[in-house]
Amino acid sequence: MVREANVKQATAEKQLKEAQGKIDVLQAEVAALKTLVLSSSPTSPTQEPLPGGKTHFKKGHTRNKSTSSAMSGSHQDLSVIQPIVKDCKEADLSLYNEFRSWKDEPIMDRTCPFLDKIYQEDIFPCLTFSKSELASAVLEAVENNTLSIEPVGLQPIRFVKASAVECGGPKKCALTGQSKPCKHRIKLGDSSNYYYISPFCRYRITSVCNFFTYIRYIQQGLVKQQDVDQMFWEVMQLRKEMSLAKLGYFKEEL
Repeated sequence: MVREANVKQATAEKQLKEAQGKIDVLQAEVAALKTLVLSSSPTSPTQEPLPGGKTHFKKGHTRNKSTSSAMSGSHQDLSVIQPIVKDCKEADLSLYNEFRSWKDEPIMDRTCPFLDKIYQEDIFPCLTFSKSELASAVLEAVENNTLSIEPVGLQPIRFVKASAVECGGPKKCALTGQSKPCKHRIKLGDSSNYYYISPFCRYRITSVCNFFTYIRYIQQGLVKQQDVDQMFWEVMQLRKEMSLAKLGYFKEEL
């Protein structure tokens, strides 16, 4: 038993020395990395050695005493030199006043100042596709709330009508004409045709639909839990989603 205890003690001491050695190595690596980060920071001047062992600064750089002192020492916490950033938002007063005027008399006429701006900046760019005739029909259906979107898997491919195949297909987007996997299709009004669309086009369409749905709710007096400021920022959020969609950012259902 004594021999077994001595063996265990020797093994534990050996493992402790190995662990301490690893800690020393890691500490040395951390110190080296911290020094490397500090010396390669864009705000720190680059120095070149001179023959006499002195250093001088490259042309184009100016020495900043406060920056140099802040970065001296490898123990300096990097968090103290990082800028503090917070999300801010400020209403465009012109747009805000246009929204308030529209809310007082909410109409769906695209020529009113509030909606006209959003049409020009968000809706038209978001629903502009290479198949312009179909794109115009999509916008009209969205405005009239007669557009429907459904997953392709709801209807087996053997039951798809010939007219639907002519409007794209599971591997060809009807709005862009490009060969893309199409997991959804749209139907415009009472038409019997289905138009297969790519995830990118679907997100652009749904972002516009979400905007129209919300302003219809305001028009119908269904938004009762929000004041005018909350409504305005909800509209701005929906505009943000349309802006991201038209720039190519979209969310795909997996």
